[in-house]
Amino acid sequence: MRARTVVPVALLSVSPLLIVLTVLISILYGAVNIDARTVWEAVFHFDPGNVNHQIIVSSRLPRALGALLIGAFLAVSGALMQGMTRNYLASPSIMGVSDGSAFVITLCMILSPGASSLEMMMFSFIGSALGVVLVFGMASLLPGGMSPVRMAILGTIIGTFLSSVSAAMATYFQTSLNVSFWYNARLHQMNPDLIKLAVPFAVIGIAISLYISRSVTILSLGDEVSAGLGQRTVLVKAAALGAVVIMTGASVAMAGKIGFIGLIIPHITRFLIGVDYKWIVPCAAVLGGVFLALSDVLSRFINFPFETPVGVVTALVGVPFFLYLARTRGGRKHA
Repeated sequence: MRARTVVPVALLSVSPLLIVLTVLISILYGAVNIDARTVWEAVFHFDPGNVNHQIIVSSRLPRALGALLIGAFLAVSGALMQGMTRNYLASPSIMGVSDGSAFVITLCMILSPGASSLEMMMFSFIGSALGVVLVFGMASLLPGGMSPVRMAILGTIIGTFLSSVSAAMATYFQTSLNVSFWYNARLHQMNPDLIKLAVPFAVIGIAISLYISRSVTILSLGDEVSAGLGQRTVLVKAAALGAVVIMTGASVAMAGKIGFIGLIIPHITRFLIGVDYKWIVPCAAVLGGVFLALSDVLSRFINFPFETPVGVVTALVGVPFFLYLARTRGGRKHA
């Protein structure tokens, strides 16, 4: 086996154990600590009259599984965006994709307050697509708009505008309490029905990402090089953006806007395994899911026994990381 494949193969080999341990930690620790034996009994011998069993099955298990899915979605989305744009600063939260989802969900809650989970998911997809169109459309129209720092600034401006309009509408139509969930993600309010609904989209989004992963590797070398190698750059970018829309839309619909996962994890993944997206996509999915689930566990103890939005933890890591990237690599494309 070639040396460059050792780390990703090893990571993917231990990923089932890593995921199981992460889920177990997420279930065991919180406002009420639960022992491992109770977890085993709740999973395999569920007793509806046992309060701890109810907490595990209806709250902590969906919360852990939801965090794994959302972390994987956002990490892979960020990896695809960074690969196809060759932009170190690209991620769903910075490029306005997450804000687009939250904006359209706000409209949905105002115009159709009784919308089903599926309708909410569809509106979230529409919002993700809106964010992509606004940011990439305006960047393509502005001189030098596709440069890393300018795209990040443009994405931040559009994202801030969308979130501000959402806040104004929520205040006017007196839905601020409900809308606040989508901008201050709280995984403890995870809806198990939305998790079940998100699984098919997870399969579609990850499948598209894996299918185009080799093409994204070539695309990350630059448009001229990829075109010279016979790459259909427009089709690859369209497929990548489609996968980003699906995965980001699903993640926002499940738990609201969570920042910096899509920025941090792709960089960590490339540092560990290199620049081949055949390995980056699955490894980023594993690392992203585990990172968000463990961040969620940590968020429970910041203001114990009260819940702290998990975005606080991801921001504590993500903001310094973003500033570092903007200072050291923001002016150039990544190789």
